Amino acid sequence: MFSKVFCLFLLVVVVAVEGYGHAFSSNHISRHDGHHEAVHGHDHGHHDYYTHPKYEFDYKVEDHHTGDIKSQHEHRDGDAVKGAYSLHQPDGSHRHVHYHADDHSGFHADVKYSTHHIVPHHH
Repeated sequence: MFSKVFCLFLLVVVVAVEGYGHAFSSNHISRHDGHHEAVHGHDHGHHDYYTHPKYEFDYKVEDHHTGDIKSQHEHRDGDAVKGAYSLHQPDGSHRHVHYHADDHSGFHADVKYSTHHIVPHHH
């Protein structure tokens, strides 16, 4: 399901970016398929399989015409997920988020905002 949603997102980004000429978009996905482990169910004739989840991805969009500037990277190894994303918000500030989650401590995010002050020059 994740891969279908991500592919749809990439298609929308590519279609949106192609109309403006000076935009940039990139992505990278790495899946690491481990060995399947059999997990026996309650009925003796049924077997479920579990694969250790491991992946990493990143993407970046820079469209200065529309102001759509954002990036994200994330990696997962088992139950531990770490990542970060940043984006330019409509008010001109930048949001930077670093997050991690695991089965012991839950989800935690560190959100920071930065602004760039523009000083007008008068002639």
